[in-house]
Amino acid sequence: MFRPLPLFIGLRYSKAKHKNKFVSFISMASIFGIILGVAVLIVGLSAMNGFEKALRDQLLTVIPHAELEVVKGEFKDETAILSKIRAHPGVLGASPYIVMNALLQKDIKMKALQMRAITPESETQVTAIEQYIKQGGWELLSADENSLILGEPVAKQLGIEVGQSLSLLLPQIGSTKLKAPRKFTFILTGTFKMGGQVDTTLGFIHINTAKKMLNLNHATGIAFKVEDVLKAQVLSREVAYSIPVYMYIKSWITSQGYLYQDIQMVKSLMYVILLLVVAVACFNIVSTLVMAVNEKRSDIAILKTMGMGKWSLRAIFMVQGAFNGLMGSLLGALLGIYLASNLSQFFSAVENILGRKFISGDIYFIDYLPSQINYDQVIIITLIAFVMSIVATIYPAWTASNIEPAKELGYSH
Repeated sequence: MFRPLPLFIGLRYSKAKHKNKFVSFISMASIFGIILGVAVLIVGLSAMNGFEKALRDQLLTVIPHAELEVVKGEFKDETAILSKIRAHPGVLGASPYIVMNALLQKDIKMKALQMRAITPESETQVTAIEQYIKQGGWELLSADENSLILGEPVAKQLGIEVGQSLSLLLPQIGSTKLKAPRKFTFILTGTFKMGGQVDTTLGFIHINTAKKMLNLNHATGIAFKVEDVLKAQVLSREVAYSIPVYMYIKSWITSQGYLYQDIQMVKSLMYVILLLVVAVACFNIVSTLVMAVNEKRSDIAILKTMGMGKWSLRAIFMVQGAFNGLMGSLLGALLGIYLASNLSQFFSAVENILGRKFISGDIYFIDYLPSQINYDQVIIITLIAFVMSIVATIYPAWTASNIEPAKELGYSH
C-alpha cells in the first residue's frame, strides 16, 4: 500500500526505540499527560452537564417556571386571565394559587413555612411534585375539610404522621395591632420528599380552603410552565404586559437562577483550566521532538543529501509528534467516556468506603453525583488536544529542516 515517505518515516520514528532512554520516558509522559488531561476534562464537564440536567429535570419540575402575583387584592377576572395565559405561545400550562406564610404547631413543637394553596386539578399542568409524594396525593387535598401535605422533614420535625391533626396559625387580617393569631385545625393527608430546601420550606393546601381563611373570592397568583425554561424570564414579562393588572413578575431564574449560573461558571472555568493542563501535556511533545531531532541529526543530513525537501523533513517530525497527540487524545477520550458513564457508581462506592455522604439530599436538590456525556463536547475536546499536539511539533520540525548536511556528515566522519 502506498504511503508518503514523510508519513512512513515519521511513524517508524514514533515506534522505534530511542538510544537515550530519557527521550522514551518524556514521550510516554507526554502521552499519559494528554490522556489524563482529556479524560479529566470529559469527566468534569459530564458532571456539570449532569447537574444542569438534574436542575432542569428535577428541581424545575417542582418549582413553577414563572409566576404572576397581584400587587394588591386578587385576580378579579381569574378565568379569562388563565385562558389568555394558556393561549400564549410558549406556555404549556397554567394554574392559580394563593401563597401565605404560616406557623404550624403540634403540641409544643412549631415550624414556620410557606403554605401554597393550589388547585389540584390544574397543578399537574405546572409542576410534577405529585410524583415525589410518598404518602397520599393531590386527590386527598379536599376543599370540604382542612387537609394539607407537608415535606417529610417537616412532618418528622413536628412529630406528626399522616392522618393526625395539627394547628395552622395565621396573623389577623388587616390589623396593625399585636393580637392573638387565628388558629385553624388541619389534618395531614400526605408527605412529599424531593430533596433540598423545598422539603423544609413548603406545604400545600387546597385553594378553596385558603380563600375561606383569607376571605378571598379569587386567586392572588397564577403559575405557569413554559416550553423553554431558559426563556422563562422573558416570556413571563411578555405574558404580564398583555394583562391589564399590576403584578409582581417572578421566574425560576430570580429564585433558583444562581444554581444555573454557578453551574455555567464552574463549567467555563473547568474548561479553561483543564485545557491548559492538556496544553502543558501537549507541549511535552516539544521536549520529546527536540531530543529526537538531536538524536537523528545524521539521519536528517543523509535524507537532505538524497534530495528530501525542507517541508518533507518537517512533515516527518510533525507526524511523529502528531502520533503521540493522536494516541493520547483518543485514549483519553475513551477513558473519559468510561469514567463519566460510571461516575455515579464510582462516587457512591467512594462514599460507602469512607462511610461519609458528600452530597446530602437535605441540603441539595439531589443526593448523588450526576453525569451526562455530551458527545459533541467529547469530539471538540479530542480535536483541540490533537490540534495542540500538532502545534507543539512546529518548532522542533522547523529546527530539523534547518540542519546543514555538510556540517553534520563532516562531524560524523
